[in-house]
Amino acid sequence: MPSRKELANAIRVLSMDAVQQAKSGHPGAPMGMADIAEVLWRDYLKHNPTNPQWADRDRFILSNGHGSMLIYSLLHLSGYDLPMEEIKNFRQLHSKTPGHPEYGYAPGVETTTGPLGQGITNAVGMAIAEKALAAQFNREGHDIVDHYTYTFMGDGCLMEGISHEACSLAGTLGLGKLIAFWDDNGISIDGEVEGWFSDDTPARFESYGWHVVRGVDGHDSEAIRAAIEEGRANSDKPTLICCKTVIGYGSPNKSGSHDCHGAPLGDEEIKAAREFLGWSHDAFVIPQDVYSQWDAKEAGQQKEQSWKDKFAAYKAEFPELAAEFERRQNSELPADWAEKSQAYIEQLQANPDNPATRKASQNALNAFGPMLPEFMGGSADLAGSNLTLWSGSKGLTSDDANGNYIFYGVREFGMSAIMNGIALHKGFIPYGATFLMFMEYARNAVRMAALMKTPSIFVYTHDSIGLGEDGPTHQPVEQMASLRYTPNLVNWRPCDQVESAIAWQQAIERKDGPTSLVFTRQGLAQQERNAEQLANVKKGGYVLSCDGNPEVILIATGSEVQLAMDAATELRAQGKQVRVVSMPSTDLFDEQDAAYKESVLPAAVTRRVAVEAGIADFWYKYVGLNGKVIGMTTFGESAPAGELFKLFGFTVDNVVAAANSQF
Repeated sequence: MPSRKELANAIRVLSMDAVQQAKSGHPGAPMGMADIAEVLWRDYLKHNPTNPQWADRDRFILSNGHGSMLIYSLLHLSGYDLPMEEIKNFRQLHSKTPGHPEYGYAPGVETTTGPLGQGITNAVGMAIAEKALAAQFNREGHDIVDHYTYTFMGDGCLMEGISHEACSLAGTLGLGKLIAFWDDNGISIDGEVEGWFSDDTPARFESYGWHVVRGVDGHDSEAIRAAIEEGRANSDKPTLICCKTVIGYGSPNKSGSHDCHGAPLGDEEIKAAREFLGWSHDAFVIPQDVYSQWDAKEAGQQKEQSWKDKFAAYKAEFPELAAEFERRQNSELPADWAEKSQAYIEQLQANPDNPATRKASQNALNAFGPMLPEFMGGSADLAGSNLTLWSGSKGLTSDDANGNYIFYGVREFGMSAIMNGIALHKGFIPYGATFLMFMEYARNAVRMAALMKTPSIFVYTHDSIGLGEDGPTHQPVEQMASLRYTPNLVNWRPCDQVESAIAWQQAIERKDGPTSLVFTRQGLAQQERNAEQLANVKKGGYVLSCDGNPEVILIATGSEVQLAMDAATELRAQGKQVRVVSMPSTDLFDEQDAAYKESVLPAAVTRRVAVEAGIADFWYKYVGLNGKVIGMTTFGESAPAGELFKLFGFTVDNVVAAANSQF
């Protein structure tokens, strides 16, 4: 029977061979962490390679995602649908083994990692989801939600600021089923980290409220086992296991240095490594007895069947809870969702009011929240400004995880990546809020949500220079354009309470990607709509007002829609035929067929003006190079909102002049 070291060496040789064949990659981390991975995956990880989506599986996150051959080796050896051909195609076009682990490519990859620090933060989100689901669904004698979240991370993850945000919150929330392994090898791309990373990491995590296991030999299987046992025995705190390892372990001439961090070892060094490890097999050849020891299919099926038996007993005693659990795991909305949400929207249209859209957002939460027990809200210390708390909100705490709202503190980036972890875990619809300006702190997590197609809902308020006296540091200018240019991200900037409710409805219904909802601080007048116009809001852009044969089209979003309507009134008084288009979601409008887009923006009408208190350049795609855009080309100023709108040209007179200049 192969020894533990031989089983770990299978990871090492697969990793160095795949990187060598690809002529690029990172062999150091997989070779250094192979012993830790062997113990965790073979002795502790609860998973089923034949069903990677089993609800009560443990989650494994490789936060230092550049070491992707580690997880690909583990998945291949354990029996997932990742054949050797995919290992050989590492980093090649259309393979299931891209350079960094990508969610949706290889079965068993729980999240996309690579931007350092986000994997551990996703893991925090998954651990929050596990704890909250357990509190909501488990009953005495029926622990149907009972799994761990394990994550590997390197020095780079710990240097990234997001790790401070996420790990601090993880300690505060007492995530006892989160166990993180720190690959303490002392090496990063630039060399030995002691010159730029001298933190007392164990003390740092202890200060967060974590349980810390110090000084573990990452190449000693028994020491690793003892550390994991200690972590699992501590149920009220997350655990950091500090593993001292040698990067590139097994490479006689390159291990322990940055030479093996991010480049192939080379043919000669691989030959030497095989001799050092006592591995006599050719490249990409794994002996059958090694495969047999790694194969987790039968054991995984037994574990899942055991859980199914537990769930059947749970279902017999708590049929309604069981049905609700299954609905949420399947990401299905309640049966009456469509009817009730639409009825609320129609009620709003029939009863005009003029709130700020951030308040309209809160009203929508109060209407939709009781229908959606899967809501998991939050705000980055701005609940009173973002208005994300609704009447049924209950804070999630260390002592009481049966909540649906996370007080994230001032952690915009951490919040956003945690939301992605919650969404990936399943069982919840996460939303989280900050000011639109501070989306910038979280930008990469928003991008990752779009890349992974996770249904996170990002709520942004204080959407323009209308913020006023707080000045340009708090006034978003380029942020809407930045969000709109992000593939697979749907963005809404609604003009009134009706569009705001529809934006929420559509975000909740979306399953193939994230949504950003952008709201105002100032009150906005409600627009009149007939049934057809109300239905067309969901298409992202629609005709709000139109004369029979328009000569000029005014396009606007958010707070500028009323300005466009007022300008249209003035132009009509001058004898012009005018169409006003409200475009709350340019992304959804762009997805419509050519016939619909032509019906809204007919090509024959070339006189066009776009109005938005954001960066002007974005709008030329709709008005053409000869059209006019009333928008921002500079940063804002500190002054009352009304004065700023006048200063930057957001006035009826200026919109009318821009329209008339084209005649």
